[in-house]
Amino acid sequence: MTTIVGVVKNGHVIIGADSQVTSNSRPNMHPKLQKITKNNGYLIAGSGDSTPCDILQHIFVPPVPTATDRKDLYKFMITKFVPAMREVLDENGYKLDGNDKDAGFDMLFAFDGELFEIDSDFSVLLNGDGIYGIGSGSPFAIGALYAGATVEQALEIAAKNDIYTSEPFQIVKQSKLALTKK
Repeated sequence: MTTIVGVVKNGHVIIGADSQVTSNSRPNMHPKLQKITKNNGYLIAGSGDSTPCDILQHIFVPPVPTATDRKDLYKFMITKFVPAMREVLDENGYKLDGNDKDAGFDMLFAFDGELFEIDSDFSVLLNGDGIYGIGSGSPFAIGALYAGATVEQALEIAAKNDIYTSEPFQIVKQSKLALTKK
Protein backbone atom coordinates (compact mmCIF):
# COMPACT_ATOMS: atom_id res chain seq x y z
CA MET A 1 0.00 0.00 0.00
CA THR A 2 2.32 2.65 -1.25
CA THR A 3 4.03 3.97 -4.34
CA ILE A 4 7.78 3.91 -4.75
CA VAL A 5 9.52 4.28 -8.10
CA GLY A 6 13.13 4.30 -9.09
CA VAL A 7 14.92 5.33 -12.26
CA VAL A 8 18.51 4.47 -13.17
CA LYS A 9 20.16 6.47 -15.91
CA ASN A 10 23.81 7.19 -16.71
CA GLY A 11 25.14 6.12 -13.30
CA HIS A 12 22.49 8.05 -11.36
CA VAL A 13 19.54 6.71 -9.35
CA ILE A 14 16.43 8.68 -8.46
CA ILE A 15 13.96 7.11 -6.04
CA GLY A 16 10.63 8.73 -5.24
CA ALA A 17 8.03 7.70 -2.67
CA ASP A 18 4.71 8.85 -1.33
CA SER A 19 4.23 9.42 2.40
CA GLN A 20 1.06 7.52 3.31
CA VAL A 21 1.24 4.50 5.59
CA THR A 22 -2.05 2.63 5.90
CA SER A 23 -2.98 0.62 8.96
CA ASN A 24 -6.40 -0.96 9.51
CA SER A 25 -7.80 1.12 6.61
CA ARG A 26 -6.67 4.37 8.26
CA PRO A 27 -4.02 6.51 6.57
CA ASN A 28 -1.14 7.61 8.77
CA MET A 29 1.09 10.49 7.78
CA HIS A 30 3.96 11.85 9.84
CA PRO A 31 7.32 13.42 8.91
CA LYS A 32 9.17 10.50 10.56
CA LEU A 33 7.42 7.95 8.33
CA GLN A 34 10.00 8.19 5.54
CA LYS A 35 9.85 5.43 2.95
CA ILE A 36 13.37 6.17 1.67
CA THR A 37 16.30 6.16 4.07
CA LYS A 38 20.06 6.54 3.73
CA ASN A 39 22.06 3.82 5.46
CA ASN A 40 25.76 2.94 5.14
CA GLY A 41 26.02 4.27 1.57
CA TYR A 42 22.71 2.79 0.44
CA LEU A 43 19.34 4.28 -0.33
CA ILE A 44 16.72 1.89 1.06
CA ALA A 45 13.05 2.16 0.10
CA GLY A 46 10.37 -0.20 1.35
CA SER A 47 6.76 -1.13 0.82
CA GLY A 48 4.50 -3.80 2.23
CA ASP A 49 4.59 -5.01 5.82
CA SER A 50 5.91 -2.26 8.07
CA THR A 51 7.97 -4.54 10.32
CA PRO A 52 10.52 -5.73 7.73
CA CYS A 53 10.71 -2.23 6.26
CA ASP A 54 11.43 -0.79 9.71
CA ILE A 55 14.07 -3.44 10.44
CA LEU A 56 15.79 -3.04 7.07
CA GLN A 57 15.71 0.75 7.12
CA HIS A 58 16.53 1.46 10.77
CA ILE A 59 18.26 -1.56 12.36
CA PHE A 60 20.08 -3.26 9.46
CA VAL A 61 23.64 -2.17 8.79
CA PRO A 62 24.11 -3.22 5.16
CA PRO A 63 27.46 -4.71 4.20
CA VAL A 64 29.65 -2.44 2.11
CA PRO A 65 31.10 -4.07 -0.99
CA THR A 66 34.86 -4.28 -1.38
CA ALA A 67 36.56 -3.02 -4.53
CA THR A 68 36.42 -6.61 -5.85
CA ASP A 69 32.69 -6.89 -4.98
CA ARG A 70 31.99 -3.65 -6.87
CA LYS A 71 33.03 -5.34 -10.11
CA ASP A 72 29.81 -7.38 -9.89
CA LEU A 73 27.32 -5.76 -7.53
CA TYR A 74 24.57 -8.14 -8.63
CA LYS A 75 26.59 -11.13 -7.41
CA PHE A 76 27.46 -9.24 -4.20
CA MET A 77 23.78 -8.59 -3.52
CA ILE A 78 23.00 -12.31 -3.89
CA THR A 79 25.98 -13.75 -2.04
CA LYS A 80 26.59 -11.22 0.76
CA PHE A 81 23.80 -8.67 1.00
CA VAL A 82 20.78 -11.01 0.99
CA PRO A 83 22.25 -13.38 3.62
CA ALA A 84 22.89 -10.36 5.89
CA MET A 85 19.35 -9.16 5.21
CA ARG A 86 17.86 -12.54 6.14
CA GLU A 87 19.94 -12.63 9.32
CA VAL A 88 18.80 -9.22 10.60
CA LEU A 89 15.15 -10.00 9.87
CA ASP A 90 15.44 -13.31 11.73
CA GLU A 91 17.34 -11.76 14.67
CA ASN A 92 14.59 -9.16 15.03
CA GLY A 93 11.72 -11.63 14.98
CA TYR A 94 10.31 -11.15 11.48
CA LYS A 95 8.85 -14.32 10.04
CA LEU A 96 6.80 -14.22 6.85
CA ASP A 97 3.37 -15.73 7.42
CA GLY A 98 2.92 -18.10 4.48
CA ASN A 99 -0.81 -18.33 5.15
CA ASP A 100 -1.39 -14.60 4.71
CA LYS A 101 -1.51 -13.87 0.97
CA ASP A 102 -1.25 -10.12 1.65
CA ALA A 103 1.86 -10.42 3.83
CA GLY A 104 5.32 -9.58 2.57
CA PHE A 105 7.54 -6.75 1.50
CA ASP A 106 9.21 -5.24 -1.54
CA MET A 107 12.38 -3.20 -1.24
CA LEU A 108 14.56 -1.08 -3.50
CA PHE A 109 18.24 -0.80 -2.60
CA ALA A 110 20.47 1.68 -4.42
CA PHE A 111 24.22 1.57 -4.13
CA ASP A 112 26.88 3.22 -6.26
CA GLY A 113 24.41 4.33 -8.91
CA GLU A 114 22.81 0.88 -9.30
CA LEU A 115 19.35 -0.19 -8.16
CA PHE A 116 18.18 -3.61 -6.99
CA GLU A 117 14.70 -4.87 -6.17
CA ILE A 118 14.42 -7.52 -3.45
CA ASP A 119 11.12 -8.90 -2.21
CA SER A 120 9.87 -11.39 0.36
CA ASP A 121 11.32 -14.38 -1.47
CA PHE A 122 14.76 -12.67 -1.39
CA SER A 123 15.22 -12.77 -5.15
CA VAL A 124 17.44 -9.98 -6.47
CA LEU A 125 15.92 -8.35 -9.53
CA LEU A 126 17.30 -5.93 -12.10
CA ASN A 127 15.42 -4.10 -14.86
CA GLY A 128 17.31 -3.48 -18.08
CA ASP A 129 15.22 -0.40 -18.85
CA GLY A 130 16.20 1.22 -15.52
CA ILE A 131 12.60 1.71 -14.36
CA TYR A 132 11.50 0.17 -11.07
CA GLY A 133 8.30 0.33 -9.07
CA ILE A 134 6.93 -1.25 -5.92
CA GLY A 135 3.70 -0.83 -4.00
CA SER A 136 0.05 -0.66 -4.92
CA GLY A 137 0.33 2.55 -6.95
CA SER A 138 3.45 1.55 -8.84
CA PRO A 139 1.67 0.36 -12.02
CA PHE A 140 0.28 3.88 -12.49
CA ALA A 141 3.65 5.48 -11.78
CA ILE A 142 5.57 3.07 -14.04
CA GLY A 143 3.15 3.77 -16.89
CA ALA A 144 3.65 7.48 -16.39
CA LEU A 145 7.44 7.07 -16.42
CA TYR A 146 7.25 5.15 -19.71
CA ALA A 147 5.14 8.00 -21.11
CA GLY A 148 7.91 10.47 -20.26
CA ALA A 149 6.86 11.76 -16.83
CA THR A 150 9.40 12.77 -14.21
CA VAL A 151 9.53 10.80 -10.95
CA GLU A 152 7.51 13.53 -9.21
CA GLN A 153 4.90 13.62 -11.99
CA ALA A 154 4.65 9.82 -11.89
CA LEU A 155 3.97 9.94 -8.14
CA GLU A 156 1.32 12.62 -8.66
CA ILE A 157 -0.42 10.40 -11.23
CA ALA A 158 -0.27 7.41 -8.87
CA ALA A 159 -1.76 9.52 -6.05
CA LYS A 160 -4.71 10.44 -8.28
CA ASN A 161 -5.38 6.78 -9.08
CA ASP A 162 -4.41 4.80 -5.97
CA ILE A 163 -6.22 5.38 -2.67
CA TYR A 164 -3.16 4.20 -0.72
CA THR A 165 -0.84 6.86 -2.20
CA SER A 166 -0.65 10.50 -1.15
CA GLU A 167 1.58 13.55 -0.90
CA PRO A 168 3.97 14.85 0.20
CA PHE A 169 6.52 13.06 -1.91
CA GLN A 170 10.09 12.25 -1.02
CA ILE A 171 12.62 12.21 -3.85
CA VAL A 172 16.22 11.16 -3.25
CA LYS A 173 19.11 11.01 -5.71
CA GLN A 174 22.30 8.99 -5.68
CA SER A 175 25.23 9.06 -8.11
CA LYS A 176 27.90 6.52 -8.90
CA LEU A 177 30.81 6.86 -6.48
CA ALA A 178 34.15 7.91 -7.88
CA LEU A 179 36.70 5.36 -6.72
CA THR A 180 40.23 6.54 -6.28
CA LYS A 181 43.00 4.35 -7.63
CA LYS A 182 45.64 3.19 -5.20
